[in-house]
Amino acid sequence: MIVIKNIEKKYGQEKILDGISLEVETGSIYGLVGKSGAGKSTLLRCINGLESYTAGQIWVDENEVGSLKSKDLRIFRKNIGMIFQNFSLANRISVYKNVELPLKWWKVNKEERNKRVNELLKLVGLEEKKDSKPAQLSGGQKQRVAIARALALNPKILLCDEATSALDPMTTVSILELLKSINKKLG
Repeated sequence: MIVIKNIEKKYGQEKILDGISLEVETGSIYGLVGKSGAGKSTLLRCINGLESYTAGQIWVDENEVGSLKSKDLRIFRKNIGMIFQNFSLANRISVYKNVELPLKWWKVNKEERNKRVNELLKLVGLEEKKDSKPAQLSGGQKQRVAIARALALNPKILLCDEATSALDPMTTVSILELLKSINKKLG
């Protein structure tokens, strides 16, 4: 569960977030809608601890995000997958290695990494592209790789920052269907 209470975020004197409060139940899908520059991405980055906030509280399960420091913050982030609008893939390595990155970072053994990466590539329908480089993929395929990578560590929460904004309408529908399916399968 995510509970946000009166969050405020300033850059200098400019308020980006002002008094935002909301609750997101475990297992639900929740969307933030607003014009460009409204603070949607900033709020997501505050939820996963990538940015600090000026006032208020953000609770994710039993953790108040603003109070987490260094090692605890890294462990906390392990339970939150993040999909960025620009895919954030490493272009010089294969699809397989992109999905494997978080597992290597957390020192998961090679056998478990291989099993998990193959499971995720199957889940997102890209088993046949595992040796391809991101430049060889369509936008929808790149987003599927980003989704697989975000799921690598079995996160409790998946945050999507405009995960379909760079995609055509048909691909957008397929990515949204995939996310709904993942939510149903993985909770």
